[in-house]
Amino acid sequence: MVNGEVTSNVMMKLQELQEQVLELPIKERWTLVQTLLASIQQETLSSIPPQPTLETLSELDPWTQSLIGVIRLESENPEESYVNYLEEK
Repeated sequence: MVNGEVTSNVMMKLQELQEQVLELPIKERWTLVQTLLASIQQETLSSIPPQPTLETLSELDPWTQSLIGVIRLESENPEESYVNYLEEK
């Protein structure tokens, strides 16, 4: 039951922290919000895999490389583009 106690303690600390934060002046709360958002953005950005670069694309098979850029979507909706393509056939 140790895990349950740890979770309970964390929840109590979180609740106490929230209560303390709500007592802060609004300027300090905004600063805290900005700090939290920056932290969340940093973690989110670091968890997103990087976009392929020309270097990684050069590692592809030459035939696969020849397909890059062949298909251009005319709309923001790929499904719609594909339906239009099928209708034209």
